[in-house]
Amino acid sequence: MEVIESKIDVHSEEYQKNYKEMTALVEDLNKELDIAMNLRSQKALDRQKESGKIPATKKLELLLDKNTPFLEIAPLAARGMYDGKVHKAGLITGIGIVEGKEVMVSINDATIKGGAGYPLSMKKGLRCQAIAMENRLPSVSLIDSAGAYLPLQSELFPDIVGGGRLFYNQALKSKMGIPQIAAVMGLCTAGGAYGVAMCDDIVHVKGHGAIFLGGPPLVKAATGEEVSANELGGPELHCSESGVSDYYAEDDQHAIQIVRSIVKNLPANEKSKLTMMEPEPPLYDPKELYGIVSPDLSKPYDCREVIARIVDGSRFLEFKEMFGSTIVTGWAHIHGYPVGILANNGILFSDSAKKATQFIQLCDKRKIPLLFLQNINGFIVGSQYERGGITKDGHKMVNAVSTATVPKFTVVVGASFGAGNYAMCGRAYSPRFMWMWPNAQIGVMGGEQAASVLVTISNDQRKRLGQPPLTEEEIEFIKGPVIENARKEGSPYYATSQIWDDGILDPVKTRDVLGLAISASLNAPLRDDTYGFGVFRM
Repeated sequence: MEVIESKIDVHSEEYQKNYKEMTALVEDLNKELDIAMNLRSQKALDRQKESGKIPATKKLELLLDKNTPFLEIAPLAARGMYDGKVHKAGLITGIGIVEGKEVMVSINDATIKGGAGYPLSMKKGLRCQAIAMENRLPSVSLIDSAGAYLPLQSELFPDIVGGGRLFYNQALKSKMGIPQIAAVMGLCTAGGAYGVAMCDDIVHVKGHGAIFLGGPPLVKAATGEEVSANELGGPELHCSESGVSDYYAEDDQHAIQIVRSIVKNLPANEKSKLTMMEPEPPLYDPKELYGIVSPDLSKPYDCREVIARIVDGSRFLEFKEMFGSTIVTGWAHIHGYPVGILANNGILFSDSAKKATQFIQLCDKRKIPLLFLQNINGFIVGSQYERGGITKDGHKMVNAVSTATVPKFTVVVGASFGAGNYAMCGRAYSPRFMWMWPNAQIGVMGGEQAASVLVTISNDQRKRLGQPPLTEEEIEFIKGPVIENARKEGSPYYATSQIWDDGILDPVKTRDVLGLAISASLNAPLRDDTYGFGVFRM
């Protein structure tokens, strides 16, 4: 593989401007991440301390092997939603190392609404279950939840994305042989009780851990019986009488010790094999990404410059370099793992779509994971291109992305609009993981484009009715709200709050995050039994 020759002038005015603007975006991101992890009311912290519980962040620290990375999933979920204080949707989730094994971790944060589950909490839980199932990762849940947030129960209960789906997935995970371990560190009420009972191993904490279908207030209302939480569902009852729980823990620390022992006792899972290379850092400093990529998405750059600061040794074997130049495809390694990369260098034409389709087929056949670096406004439009078959050529690429079964990873490094989002493996196309950079934007189309389309449609309607065209004032009246709404809903913060991605990344961390994600994906087979592609319209 040849080393990519960078043409970036780090002393140029444009580079320095980009660097300054991206640095500011990353600083804002770090502030948001800090708020989500650490901003809690003093009242909630005091209540937690009085109860003898330890904070969620401390639980995570005790659970994970020392000095090992943690790949957090959806750290800004529910940002700005509800009352603005349901940080992380009430859950710390991610992939960490426990006793040398990669596991999916979920920890309720009871300092947020008592650990109550909101609609985004359910969505986050379902996302983590999907990751565990796709990548065959054992699951560890440290549970302390007041149950569903009842004022929003209609959004939590009956639909396919409601709480019932969590238990459905737990049954499937059990059938798949994926270990599920729970530590009861607080209340597990109603659905929370089923979530615990469906696990393989249950650790129950003395003093504040309780499992019951209906808590003391409901029992009293329904039957008149007065009973304490401990009498109704404490560890003495469930470890010695009901048999619901398997291990008795004296306190939170003891429970985590037991969980770690259970994970240690799990059979070793032989990971899928890739043809590895000795890892090496990129030839160029990854921090130069700040100066290469402008927050102004209208300013182009060569995506090879991004690839050169992510892959090992900045080495890249480019596929069809002279054909379909608006998409760059080729092979590289990230932390020693082989990857096939597709990166946008402009809008998608027929030749670039066909090139991408062939490349995806090759990678899938060779069992090489795929990495999509999205900066795409969509496919070319116009009568000339329709005559040339852009629709059927775009279909080929979308078909290949959909049906390729090797692990797929997506990073939105700029624009992600319209069918370009689909063809470059957006969320709907089931990449194992997907992230955005803080400069990224996502939507059906850009705000200015959407507003202009509406103005054109309005003028066409007026012309048919024999009315004069819109005035400049009327045009601005139409365009203003559309552009503002697109700006708001196209923001990476809006996307990540809705869990349209797995988090916003500091560009410098992209390489390391991809390395962790690829490693986690190897716990599952590299390709499923349904290998093959659908019909490609010729």
